[in-house]
Amino acid sequence: MAKKAASDNPMRLLRKKLGMNQVEFWARVGVTQSGGSRYETGRNLSRPIELLVALVYGKNGESLLTKLRRNAHA
Repeated sequence: MAKKAASDNPMRLLRKKLGMNQVEFWARVGVTQSGGSRYETGRNLSRPIELLVALVYGKNGESLLTKLRRNAHA
């Protein structure tokens, strides 16, 4: 399975849409710029980071609620 191009990465696209640089965007969820850069270039987002991004930026708000409910019943 081929990796997605960095330009297609959803985190990078969201960051660009918000007009933020990597330091600004990733600092709000407690990730360093270098860590954020790795996420934007192919490293898989961990579940906690994915949830923090959803909380901070409202990304996929409905699916976040679904994930939280699923975890509550697990």
